[in-house]
Amino acid sequence: QVQLVESGGGLVQPGGSLNLSCAASGRILNINRMGWYRQSPGKERELVARVTRDGRTDYADSVKGRFAISRDNAKNLVYLQMNNLKPEDTAVYKCNVNNFDGRSWIPYWGQGTQVTVSS
Repeated sequence: QVQLVESGGGLVQPGGSLNLSCAASGRILNINRMGWYRQSPGKERELVARVTRDGRTDYADSVKGRFAISRDNAKNLVYLQMNNLKPEDTAVYKCNVNNFDGRSWIPYWGQGTQVTVSS
């Protein structure tokens, strides 16, 4: 089992910044992709950003140029720096990792951290 603990959410005004972090622990054999997803009421969960072990990144079009994902492979940490936040970024943000258990890739999810962008 792999546990994920997120932190860094909160309330911020439009144009502000937040930095989310996610720490993975437990029976970690090989984590490839680490990423962040978000979901707001009435909407489907969507990918925000993800990063592979060798540093390749993907971003949702809506956050390109504003958000930056990074990771620390040695410490099994993934970060999401969010700048110029907009009200439409309001959502529960969840960390996701894929861990190889020796036979297959298993996805794990964090509990989520609330991000609210409002004046």
